[in-house]
Amino acid sequence: MSISIDHVSKQFGSFQALDDVSLEIASGELVALLGPSGCGKTTLLRIIAGLESADAGSIYFSGVDATGVHPRERNVGFVFQHYALFRHMTVFDNVAFGLRMRPRASRPSDAQIKDKVHQLLDLVQLDWLGDRYPAQLSGGQRQRIALARALAVEPQVLLLDEPFGALDAKVRKELRRWLRRLHDELHVSSVFVTHDQEEALEVSDRVVLMNRGRIEQVGTPQAVWEQPASPFVFSFLGQVNRLQGHIEDGSLRIGQGHARVACPEWNQAARQQAGYAFVRPYELELRLLVAPDADAAGWIKGQVLRVLAAGPLVRLEIAPQDAAIVPQGEVLEVHLGLQEYAAKPLRDADLVLLRPRGGRVFLA
Repeated sequence: MSISIDHVSKQFGSFQALDDVSLEIASGELVALLGPSGCGKTTLLRIIAGLESADAGSIYFSGVDATGVHPRERNVGFVFQHYALFRHMTVFDNVAFGLRMRPRASRPSDAQIKDKVHQLLDLVQLDWLGDRYPAQLSGGQRQRIALARALAVEPQVLLLDEPFGALDAKVRKELRRWLRRLHDELHVSSVFVTHDQEEALEVSDRVVLMNRGRIEQVGTPQAVWEQPASPFVFSFLGQVNRLQGHIEDGSLRIGQGHARVACPEWNQAARQQAGYAFVRPYELELRLLVAPDADAAGWIKGQVLRVLAAGPLVRLEIAPQDAAIVPQGEVLEVHLGLQEYAAKPLRDADLVLLRPRGGRVFLA
């Protein structure tokens, strides 16, 4: 089932939660709504489900207007962050609940319900826990049971609100891989809300970046990472350095050493205009400054503040000598692989030279 969100707006008092949002979700697609807290992603999910009503705009399921349809009639499965399982019911009864609540005319027989529940528990790889209660399960197991319960009514749309937000990092990683495999098997049109960029990029077919009630960008995980449409998208998707300067001759000139980031997209009209480059930590080339007064043409001078060596990457925090090239209070972050760092080990207070190998320039 496809989902069409047509010019939806929602306001809570003076707070504009959604501001003229439109989005098309194809049948069988897995879409992530990604953004910071308060950006409107959960409100949009609840409007799709019918749990909130929009002030303006419409929701269509496969071309049929569902805006005024009761949530019970939308055939939507909803998975909450905190499971929302019935504590007094066994795992089996939790999954069977939606089937048993159907009107008598469409309610399956007890035998059919039993078969269906066992199929779903097998699907989520927890068939052996049917007689246990939620309190006897781990967080990851509870979330899989919540998903099985949502799937029991055979929804045409599956909505997940921060489904792994209450779990620890290791379990989250395992479950999102499992969710992707499950989706590839079932092909249910799915929308999930998250503020975890790694989760969105790893699991979804497309990512919808939201900010202040509006959609900033929609695209595949690769597209939004490699071609961010705005400074917000660039800064939200991973660690980034902001370098300030002025545009001239097709590049942004940074600081007194005249380090540059190419920006051929800005024509002569932008010449001498203030701008800033977003540069990822792995896009900064680094070398040791042997003599403090050495020529640094094309480089940025800096001093190592901190070396964090943990895991496969070594992170270096560096204060530029020219403080004006970064926003007040910010430092530069550089990522080196372990082998690269071993070839040029650095310590706190070492003087270094930095040069951007890439980046994206925006007008200030």
